[in-house]
Amino acid sequence: MKIWEQMWQKESAANYEDKDARLQRVLGVKDFLALGVGTIVSASIFTLPGVIAASHAGPGVVISFILAALVAGLIAFAYAEMASAMPFAGSAYSWINVLFGEFLGWLVGWALLAEYFIALAFVGAGLSANLRGLLAEFGLQVPKAFVTPIVDGGFGDLISIVSILMVTILLSRGVKNATRVELFLVIAKVFAILLFIVVGLTAFHASNLHPFIPQYDPSIKPGPYGGWQGIWAGVSGIFLSYIGFDAIAANSAEAKNPGKTMPRGILGSLLIAVVLFSAVSLVLVGMFKASAYAGNAEPVAWALRQAGHPVVAAIVAMIAVVGMLSALIGMSMAGSRLVYSFGRDGLLPKSLGHLNQAQLPNVGLWTVAIVAIVITAFFEFSQLAQLISAGTLFAFIFVALGIYRLRPREGHDLTDPAFKMPLYPILPMVAALFALFVLLGLGIDAKLMMLGWFVLGLIVYFAYGMKHKIRESR
Repeated sequence: MKIWEQMWQKESAANYEDKDARLQRVLGVKDFLALGVGTIVSASIFTLPGVIAASHAGPGVVISFILAALVAGLIAFAYAEMASAMPFAGSAYSWINVLFGEFLGWLVGWALLAEYFIALAFVGAGLSANLRGLLAEFGLQVPKAFVTPIVDGGFGDLISIVSILMVTILLSRGVKNATRVELFLVIAKVFAILLFIVVGLTAFHASNLHPFIPQYDPSIKPGPYGGWQGIWAGVSGIFLSYIGFDAIAANSAEAKNPGKTMPRGILGSLLIAVVLFSAVSLVLVGMFKASAYAGNAEPVAWALRQAGHPVVAAIVAMIAVVGMLSALIGMSMAGSRLVYSFGRDGLLPKSLGHLNQAQLPNVGLWTVAIVAIVITAFFEFSQLAQLISAGTLFAFIFVALGIYRLRPREGHDLTDPAFKMPLYPILPMVAALFALFVLLGLGIDAKLMMLGWFVLGLIVYFAYGMKHKIRESR
């Protein structure tokens, strides 16, 4: 087979159905809602509203969150239809393989791989920072060497490393037990958020919301600050918060009745998330002027303490730290299923696609954990977090456009799903264009890092993946 033909050869949906049939279909709507809310409403809800308000949007941060949710919602419609029609492990990677061919599938999967490797380390670091902040309130200090990257002379962020290991061990014993823990953590986290909202409203001052959209001020750094420029910059910064529904889709091969559970899990968790994010943002900027949160790593707890509620601040901070484990569970599950999918197809070593006696992809699970631990141990990777949004937006564009390839095949060689993206054929293009818009709004550093990551991916694909791809006979 010629190289060009190999690159654009489409995977058979029947092959994926046969291979993924070994995975246990044990997850229901409640499990996916917990997984989605736990992943989307992670550390960012306790930090991003204040950060974006101070650096970009002022009180208009609420608009930024709603606009980001609208863009994410359009993509979520496409995800819901895709996951219903093709409930395969690996989400967008597998879908694009079936609809567009091997090469684009690899690029989309490679982009998502960066998301999960870095996001896992990113959330682990966020958990570590919040735990250290909480301990400091009680006069306890973690030795700096234990949270400093090895390249800077420390031992790595040991709190983050231990957290990732704990979640990996939990997941290695089965997803059903892990989702039970996830549900408990999500309930606790939502309680903490509602507690902040209720107590925060007692210190709410409407005057702090004026002007709701500050005048554009190019002198404020990092900016842009104010005006619709600041609102849109806030959307690009916030979008990272809403990408957790990919973690739901990545586990669709383990869904009971995916035609119903996937749309409800994906769209339901996103709806819950946008309500919580918008409410926290509004209360936060109503308690104090947006500028007060500049450089503040824990705006929610800080606002409560400044308003005279130190006990509530400690409770919220404590639950927030524990609740971040839910995001680690979601990212670990989704990342391991993506790595399993690469191994299943032979684009990466076949051992990554191995299932143990309990039909769990634990080789993929530990691979994701080890890479995340290496990142958090050796590197100061805060800038790498931009790769999460860049790579995921790239995948989102192709998922939205993939609806045009999916519809003609539904009811023929692919399942005709009960849920379909509304306003076809207009909405898929609108979703793709909005995702492209947000991608172009990212900083030049994010775009350059994405380009470098794709160059590395092309080297891996042509040097290894193309030669070892498992090609089923038709």
